[in-house]
Amino acid sequence: MQANRSRDTAPELALRRLLHARGLRYRVAVRPLKGVRRTADLVFRPARVAVFVDGCFWHRCPDHGSDPKTNSGYWKSKLERNVERDRETDRFLTSAGWLCLRVWEHENPAEAAERVATIVDTRKHQLGQSAH
Repeated sequence: MQANRSRDTAPELALRRLLHARGLRYRVAVRPLKGVRRTADLVFRPARVAVFVDGCFWHRCPDHGSDPKTNSGYWKSKLERNVERDRETDRFLTSAGWLCLRVWEHENPAEAAERVATIVDTRKHQLGQSAH
């Protein structure tokens, strides 16, 4: 498992490149909330948007997730805990006023970047207006 990257994966880098080219700026691999040990792949602080690029295997993608054949009991509980932690993270952030976006590694990076950019721009506008 050491060889599995927790950041700077190919899908994450592709998404970051496209978002950066659109002029969006973000923090990489940071905790959106102090005191909560959860790290988002991309964080747009002014818009309060946290983006997670989830691997199909590790986060049990409904389309591409698979159950390992070897040591299946161990892996099944580990992968289920990953999904539970994802949902818990979403709840923590949502209750603190953040929006969580989950992007699957198999998604088209251009389509994912369009979705993220639209949501970040909308949230920045909404949060900016509510402050006035």
